[in-house]
Amino acid sequence: MTMKKLIALVFSLFAATANASGGAGLQHSGANLNDQKSLQDGAALFVNYCMSCHSLKYMRYSRMAADLGLTEDQVMGSLNFTGAKFGEVMTVAMTAADGEKWLGKAPPDLSLVARVRGGPDWIYTYLKSFYRDPARPLGWNNVLFPGASMPHVLWEQQGVQSAVFDAPHGGPAGAAPVFAHFEQVQPGSISAEEYDRLARDIANFLQYAAEPAALKRQQLGVWVLLFLVVLTAMTWLLKRDYWRDVH
Repeated sequence: MTMKKLIALVFSLFAATANASGGAGLQHSGANLNDQKSLQDGAALFVNYCMSCHSLKYMRYSRMAADLGLTEDQVMGSLNFTGAKFGEVMTVAMTAADGEKWLGKAPPDLSLVARVRGGPDWIYTYLKSFYRDPARPLGWNNVLFPGASMPHVLWEQQGVQSAVFDAPHGGPAGAAPVFAHFEQVQPGSISAEEYDRLARDIANFLQYAAEPAALKRQQLGVWVLLFLVVLTAMTWLLKRDYWRDVH
């Protein structure tokens, strides 16, 4: 195999992997784990709009409070509506049977959704991609995740939008239409910029929930790099002194 063919094969495999992970067409969220205010707002939004159906079974209220700079009173008074104790995990009362009965499918736990989907950009794009679809049981569909059972719980904030699709060009007969753009049908209670920030905060919080240790790891990483710099300098000085007599 020639070098050109090898390079082409590597690039084709990389592109196939990116497409399989759903990375194509995602919008940049701007999520930042160092933005504590965003994480706090995202936690409040998740609890108020998502946690009636979706749990975070690997996240404890106490751990969230410690990581996000919240007090026990703040968490128990504003972020805990299930009656769980401060040290318990963030579960919901809805059972799998109830979810299948009401929504057609049991809502998944979202503890690891950011890792499963490849990062916060997928969540951010998903929250912005709902559109009105009378053909769906709950009247909503999603361009990023077609056929999603989840209703658009943030429609009052974003407003109602319709999706415009174009006929496929050059594809096989019977190919699915290609998404073109959204059209706003009904304005939301907040501006488009505010809704973008809302979606970013939720995505940021779920990125944190997928790996809470990332906050500590980033803090420790700075000290590790500083230690390596000092160690490298000391090693170089030791090497220079050791080889002085040899040369």
